[in-house]
Amino acid sequence: MAGKANCEYCINYVFDEEYGCCICIVDLDEDEYERFIHKSFENCPYFQFNDEYKTVRKQM
Repeated sequence: MAGKANCEYCINYVFDEEYGCCICIVDLDEDEYERFIHKSFENCPYFQFNDEYKTVRKQM
């Protein structure tokens, strides 16, 4: 995954019950949103890997 962001693995990509699908919770500006909807947002500056086991490793 180096160099490219996959939204499905991002901590900012969450399920929205109102819409019934996953959405990005980052407040994107117009230009960023345009790139996002056209799938050309490959090096997302807001991408953070969603490591759900990070807390568990800290407790060990």
